[in-house]
Amino acid sequence: MSRRPFNFSAGPAVLPEEVLQQVAAEMLDWQGSGMSVMEMSHRGAEFTSIAAAAESDLRELLQVPANFRILFMQGGGLAENAIVPMNLARGGKVDVVVSGSWSKKSADEAKRYADVSVVASGSESKFTALPAPSAWQLRGDAAYVHICSNETIDGVEFHELPDLKALGSDAPLVIDCSSHQLSRSIDWSRVGLAFGGAQKNIGPAGLTLVFVREDLLGHAMAICPSAFDFKVVAEAKSMYNTPPTFGIYVAGLVFQWLKRFSYAGKTGVAAIEQRNIDKAQLLYAALDASTMFENRVAADCRSRMNVPFYLSGKFNTETLTQAFLTGAKERQLLQLKGHKSVGGMRASIYNAMPLEGVQALVAYLKDFEAQYG
Repeated sequence: MSRRPFNFSAGPAVLPEEVLQQVAAEMLDWQGSGMSVMEMSHRGAEFTSIAAAAESDLRELLQVPANFRILFMQGGGLAENAIVPMNLARGGKVDVVVSGSWSKKSADEAKRYADVSVVASGSESKFTALPAPSAWQLRGDAAYVHICSNETIDGVEFHELPDLKALGSDAPLVIDCSSHQLSRSIDWSRVGLAFGGAQKNIGPAGLTLVFVREDLLGHAMAICPSAFDFKVVAEAKSMYNTPPTFGIYVAGLVFQWLKRFSYAGKTGVAAIEQRNIDKAQLLYAALDASTMFENRVAADCRSRMNVPFYLSGKFNTETLTQAFLTGAKERQLLQLKGHKSVGGMRASIYNAMPLEGVQALVAYLKDFEAQYG
């Protein structure tokens, strides 16, 4: 069997091949149960064992403290832009750092439920740099401070989470980590709540992960639907309503794959983080060395997961961009078209993208430049 194409989609995204093979093998009969996971009762012994193992493995992988609850929910990261303020804002104030397209969506949605202040923005740099935390105009009485720790469209990433206490704020930090969760460790001492859709690094679309500190439970606004009340969901162990069962199952297999993963003498999240660093450095080095291609993000906040790039100067034409994308597809390098709001190209190099995929992309960049440059 020839190798599969390298899929650089921003999400839904590439999954580990061995996970897909296991899903296929178990599709009609999960471990002798006579049922597909998609046919199981979410309250039956078979599925509750799947969900419990998935939560346990995730807690182990990310070293989630005991005072955080892990919730398997629906709605994606976009719905959490409403669900979070309905749970935490209490009709009060919310501070948001707008570092790109997704945090702007978060700020706009939260305005429906709270007094939102954009305490810092990267708009002046056209979202190619992160505003320094020392310059954030935080309010002392905000219910929480929101950041998107990796901007999928703009390609900027907080490589270190801000320390709000050092900035004089007692507000909990909320992070939208949709597009880099499980790609690196998380400093939970700086986080009150983290959320993310699963369709980047973890599994199929439809599953949303929420990590919430226990003291933040029980503050939902009256208008918050019961199925989105973090306290209700936590007390029901994510089974208040029918959860995205198939998504949880696939995520659990990804967690098991990541626990087995080894690279550069490391295992688990430490190993995948090192490989992600190596993949990103390889791609950025090729772009920086090119006279035809460019990445416009400041070097200190370049995303390891999402790398937008463009043809530079006189080469930046629609005709040449289309030629690049057509040639990429012929080489089985898929989904490299940039987001419609910014154009150009984008390579999403999530956990399941092997180093060989980035090497193949770098080789194509060089060949294309030799042909057209």
